[in-house]
Amino acid sequence: MFKKITIAAVVLIAALLVFAATRPDTFRVQRAASIKAPPEKVFALLNDFQRWEAWSPWEKKDPAMRRTFSVVTSGKGAQYAWEGNKEVGQGRMEIAESVPPSKVAIKLDFVKPFEAHNAVEFTLEPKGEATNVTWAMQGDTPLSREDRPRVPDMDKMVGKDFEAGLANLKTLAEK
Repeated sequence: MFKKITIAAVVLIAALLVFAATRPDTFRVQRAASIKAPPEKVFALLNDFQRWEAWSPWEKKDPAMRRTFSVVTSGKGAQYAWEGNKEVGQGRMEIAESVPPSKVAIKLDFVKPFEAHNAVEFTLEPKGEATNVTWAMQGDTPLSREDRPRVPDMDKMVGKDFEAGLANLKTLAEK
């Protein structure tokens, strides 16, 4: 009986390790929306960290979140740090590239709930009287291969937040 239990445990552990090995080392989450506003108006909301409170989905998850802004809050070099509850964690962002009115690239560093270093990019493309906005985040898959099966994939973790943020951005920009 003991031998059967040991064999079953070894097979289960081996299956878990094989599953973990098949998970990718990197991820990319991307969502898009069409906003009936000129790209300049949408760009202004993305390029200034102080304006994120009006549309970012994470701002609503922890109204008591502590925020710190650099002296310059918009454009290349602007920085924003936060520390909040378990839903928002702790981290910082820095605008790495700002190309009015078509692109904002951000270096995103998480400290909690786990350490991660990601790249975020907003691209804006005019389409008639609207602007197509794409929000993408990519980086290394957090945690070791052995721990990954316990963590949902990044798309499931933040995809709905991206959708909510784009909906908030649309409402704000279309006013």
